[in-house]
Amino acid sequence: MCGISALLLADPSQVAVGELLESLGLLQHRGQDAAGIVTCGHKGRLFQCKGNGMVRDVFTQPRLRALSGNMGVAHVRYPTAGTPADSEAQPFYVNSPYGIAMAHNGNLTNDSELRHFLDYEAHRHINTDSDSELLLNIFANNLQKTGKFRINEQDIFSAVEGLYSECRGAYAVTAMLAGFGLIGFRDPHGIRPLVFGRRKSLSGKGFDYMFASESVVLDALDFTDIEDVQPGEVIIVSKSAVTRRRLVVEETIAPCIFEYVYFARPDSTIDGIPVYNARLDMGVKLARKVKQELGEGMDIDVVIPVPDTSRAAALQLSHELGLPYREGFNKNRYVGRTFIMPGQEMRRKSVRRKLNAMPTEFKDRNVLLVDDSIVRGTTSQEIIQMARDVGAKKVYFASAAPAIRYPNVYGIDMPSRTELVAAGNSDDDVSAAIGADRVFFQDLDDLIASCRLFNPKITTFDTSVFDGKYVTGDVSPEYLEKLEERRADCSKLKADSADNEVIGLHNYK
Repeated sequence: MCGISALLLADPSQVAVGELLESLGLLQHRGQDAAGIVTCGHKGRLFQCKGNGMVRDVFTQPRLRALSGNMGVAHVRYPTAGTPADSEAQPFYVNSPYGIAMAHNGNLTNDSELRHFLDYEAHRHINTDSDSELLLNIFANNLQKTGKFRINEQDIFSAVEGLYSECRGAYAVTAMLAGFGLIGFRDPHGIRPLVFGRRKSLSGKGFDYMFASESVVLDALDFTDIEDVQPGEVIIVSKSAVTRRRLVVEETIAPCIFEYVYFARPDSTIDGIPVYNARLDMGVKLARKVKQELGEGMDIDVVIPVPDTSRAAALQLSHELGLPYREGFNKNRYVGRTFIMPGQEMRRKSVRRKLNAMPTEFKDRNVLLVDDSIVRGTTSQEIIQMARDVGAKKVYFASAAPAIRYPNVYGIDMPSRTELVAAGNSDDDVSAAIGADRVFFQDLDDLIASCRLFNPKITTFDTSVFDGKYVTGDVSPEYLEKLEERRADCSKLKADSADNEVIGLHNYK
């Protein structure tokens, strides 16, 4: 999962990098592995700074001063396809044709096929293992076919239309053509989110335009007329006009439901669904599940959330059950999100550095811990043990999401079934594995209902991690096996240490 943004300021004398930097700070929760910004300045010259690390670490003041120009694209990343190498920090750049920088959130499911095509037929050099570089080069190759000295909007629409027919999987994209403008588009199923908005220019002449993964970015930067880029839609923002066209209309529109469960900030609205409100309703339905399963034997004394994403669900659950809600864990906000950390052992060690249990809320009590989901079980197991260590008598554990039993292929790094604690296991098995007295999982139909409550027009979501149904229809057992091998924790850590010879092109140090 990644975060992307792009900005074009109406006043050519203004500099875009400050607000691009701010946008990455607002999207830092979507990726803490790497960050990057590419801007476009005088005469179409591109300036770049990117590298591994948090936003605050990658962008020093000298680097920021070098990023001139009134438009740019930006990206925060955690590794899905490819490796955590510095060379795979985005945005990616190709100089031919026309100079293109691109930021991508998602994952392609036919990357092997695309890599073969680009090598043997298009004769384009691919420098990394990243599927995002493949996506960029497919787009560049389609633009190259025009053979024009200068291109127009129709040429861009044709290039993206070709990309839609060639690239399968999930992708939300922001791109910049040197000296021309910005492009934003989503895959035909709308799996990954992208929003678009505008505001009056500070100069009073014209409008500034911005794309971002989440609406919170545009809200914070005072953009208005905020809307979702539609699945299969392309929006082109040039210096003189905004042109948009929906090139593909799929029968199945399926936003990733895990955005609402975990990834998105609660103050964002995605595809017309306010994330916070959806999580509140998840709490309502999860409370019914707990009440139904425990019945008259309910002996819970207190409801405690695992911060931060489960707070809304836990609060509403406690209200529905008529139980006190308490903050039992103090969170160190300077430790990254454990779910998106590479390496099982690193995740395990990080939990206790990140959370500290407060004994007064646990001692001699039967507690119900509420979390957004249970993925590998590593975090849940450590948290439950922390609760017991400070005196909890019984520890129940409720998940606002159903049991995750299948790999994700659309940009979430939980691919291997062997890493998923619920894969092939019953709820009782999961309880034993994580050390809980009992586990409660949200029903899938209830999770879908919690999201559809706020936008009934969306009839389908990508729920593949729960039910194994992949909306793109091209995910075979062979593909999953290959993906599991590529993304295994051991190979990811090995690549992290061995890939320091791959160059990152045009980087400012």
